[in-house]
Order: sequence, then C-alpha cells, then structure tokens
Amino acid sequence: MTIRKADKTIMSEKIKLSKNDRLAVAWRSTFLQGSWNYERMQNLGWAFSLIPAIKKLYTKPEDRAAALTRHMEFFNTHPYVASPIIGVTLALEEERANGAPIDDVAIQGVKIGMMGPLAGIGDPVFWFTVRPILGAIGASLALSGNIFGPILFFILWNAIRWAFIWYTQEFGYKAGSSITSDLSGGLLQEITKGASILGMFILAVLVERWVSIKFTLEVSRVKLSEGAYIDWNKLASGPKGIQEAFKLVDEGLSQTPEKVTSLQENLDGLIPGLAGLLLTFLCMWLLKKKVSPIAIIIGLFVFGVVMHVLNVM
Repeated sequence: MTIRKADKTIMSEKIKLSKNDRLAVAWRSTFLQGSWNYERMQNLGWAFSLIPAIKKLYTKPEDRAAALTRHMEFFNTHPYVASPIIGVTLALEEERANGAPIDDVAIQGVKIGMMGPLAGIGDPVFWFTVRPILGAIGASLALSGNIFGPILFFILWNAIRWAFIWYTQEFGYKAGSSITSDLSGGLLQEITKGASILGMFILAVLVERWVSIKFTLEVSRVKLSEGAYIDWNKLASGPKGIQEAFKLVDEGLSQTPEKVTSLQENLDGLIPGLAGLLLTFLCMWLLKKKVSPIAIIIGLFVFGVVMHVLNVM
C-alpha cells in the first residue's frame, strides 16, 4: 500500500509543459533569426526560443545552464519550418526532465536530422508560393488605389505564418511525446540513428553546394596545330561571323590557339569538389583540436586573399 502511494506521488509530480508554456516558445521562435551569426547561424535564436520551457522543466541553475549550452550548438533551417523541430525538442526535453534516458547526442541528432530536409520545404512553400500569391493580390489592389491592398497582405501573411508555426509546433510536440513513450523498445535510438545518418547526407550535399574552391594555377600550355582552333581573322564580319564562330565551337574547335590546362580542371576530372571536401575535413579537424571557429574564419579569409594575390586561386 505504501509503495502504491509513493508511485502515485511520483506520477503526480511529473513535470508537464502547459499550453501557455508552448505558446511562449512559439512566440519567441518568430525571432529565430534575430541573432543570426556566421559561426552557428540560428543557434542563439533557437536557445532564446526554448528559455520558457527550460525554466519550467529545470529548477536548478546548473540544469538550466546545461540545457542552454546543449542548445547553443549549430542550427540552421527555414525559420518557419523550425517549429516542428522545436515541438519534438520540447517533448524530448520534457521526458528528459522527468528522468528519461535521453542524452545530448540524441537531442542534437534529431535536430540535425530534421533541419536539413525541412529547409528544402520552407523556401518553395513560403518564399516562392504563398508570399508571391499574397503579394500579387495586395499589389493589384494597391495599383487600383485601394489602401486595403498592403493591409490585406500584412494580415493574411502573418495569419498564415503564425498558424503554421503554432500548429506544426504542436504536431511536433505530440509526435515527440509518442517517440519518447517507447524508450524501452529502442524507438528513440532508431530514430536518432536514422536522423543522424540523414543529417550526414544533408551536410555532404551542403559541402558541395556551399564550399567552393577554384584554382587558377596553370598546369600546362600547349600550342594547337592550325585547323584545331578558330582563326578569328578569317571569319566574316557582323552577325554572319558570329554564326560561323558558334558553328565552329559546336564542331569542337578551340577558341584560342593554345590549350591551357589548369589545376582545377585536373581536380574536377579526378573528383569534382575534392578541394572543398578536403577543406571541410581540415576545418573539422581544427575544431576537434579546440581551435576557435573565429580564428578559422579569419585564417581562411587571409589565406584566400594571399592565394588570390599570388594568382593561385
């Protein structure tokens, strides 16, 4: 009988985020990009958004500090589709505060695994569909002299934006609760593993897209034989000469009497994007060695300027 009473007391003391707590988080998330930075991008806005929940879930100052620290890691996605990620994170933090075995790696893995795929949804839906449609409606009214045009755009845009932020955060929160309810079956571990793998694929794609290195250093310069390149002096003048030039280029003739091979062409022929990948690995190694990200950024900037002056890059 005593054991049953103790169990009831423990269950009654379980910490639960109220609707007001979650509304406070959703409101703060509208300022997600207010402290955007080049080192960890949206991490400050992310941590700022979660403060109401962290205050509710953790009473000890050291626990609150630890929670803020783990949410200061890199985070970047479309500012509106961050809401379902916030919802899942709230559920994970709630379960952790109630004693569930959820570590920092699991929380960060879920965040990284979700932010990449969702980022690809936000741009086409909001920037390329919803906002242009609403802008066109508002602009058409404004051009006819109706003051209601910009007002309509402002009201509809913010209504859609806020509704999406709130309901997707709630969806993520409820889905996250379902995930954490099966900890004993290893569901969270499987989701964390899958999210981490997906996150690695997304990061690999971002490396190819964001990290660009072009070497201008020449490896060889070979003089072509006559007939292998376009003799511009023999072309007709005017539009007819331009048409002839296009035709000769399509036939495979070089535009210059010399064939110049650059280091970049050789690298692209070996593995496209190899230099960017090696640079990424170098930065990862330096970060592992506790080198400041700011020092790495400054070092890359100085190195790039010097290499450009030397005509290497």
